[in-house]
Amino acid sequence: MKAKVDKDTCIGCGLCPDICPEIFQMDDDGKAIAYKPDVPENLADSAQDAESQCPVNAITVQ
Repeated sequence: MKAKVDKDTCIGCGLCPDICPEIFQMDDDGKAIAYKPDVPENLADSAQDAESQCPVNAITVQ
């Protein structure tokens, strides 16, 4: 499973690293990144929760 953040869509709200800090963090430009894009099975639910709660649908977890 892979996580990706579309930085053109991201508004930098910080919700995804609050939900799943093991996968997402805020970058120097104030927008989120998936700094560990390979999502281990034990974090799949948390990463998908971050995806579903993103207010602008900038996150993809597949």
